[in-house]
Amino acid sequence: MRFLLSAVSAGERVLDVGCGEGTFAAALAHADASVVAVDVAEEPLRRAHAAHPELDLRLIDGEGSWELPDAAFDAVWAGEVLEHVADTAAWLSEARRVLVPGGKLLLSTPAHGALTRLRLALSPRAFETHFDPRGDHLRFYTRRSLTALLEDFRFDPVEVRRAGAWPARPLLLVCALRRRY
Repeated sequence: MRFLLSAVSAGERVLDVGCGEGTFAAALAHADASVVAVDVAEEPLRRAHAAHPELDLRLIDGEGSWELPDAAFDAVWAGEVLEHVADTAAWLSEARRVLVPGGKLLLSTPAHGALTRLRLALSPRAFETHFDPRGDHLRFYTRRSLTALLEDFRFDPVEVRRAGAWPARPLLLVCALRRRY
């Protein structure tokens, strides 16, 4: 929450993608940002509306384009969403499309740094649990792989930092700017 609120200023237009029950969207609105919160699932949106009826909540297609105008947002926030996305290229293209030139893409995603990879390599049980094909995480990122991906989609500069330490699950926190061209 601190990361997100420190990256967004009052009056900025923010798109919360994968808003779930609206916790981050409500915090952004409370900080005087203009927020549109979207999700691909109806039930979390229903709960978000019950908890935060003042929010602009919308259902979007998880497989297609977002019914949102081009260059409409100063920031796009996706808290622990990107690892669940099947078509990352389409998702990043949509995020880029709705951002103003110079707009901020703000992300968090689980970190898969050296220690995590070593633990998974040394423990067949941990590996099988972590990469369970029935699980909902489809992508796994390191700082380097996430930076390269975002640079490929013309975000620059890309700042990726690690947050959290054992026993908490480590995260990668990203602030990347949409290039103006």
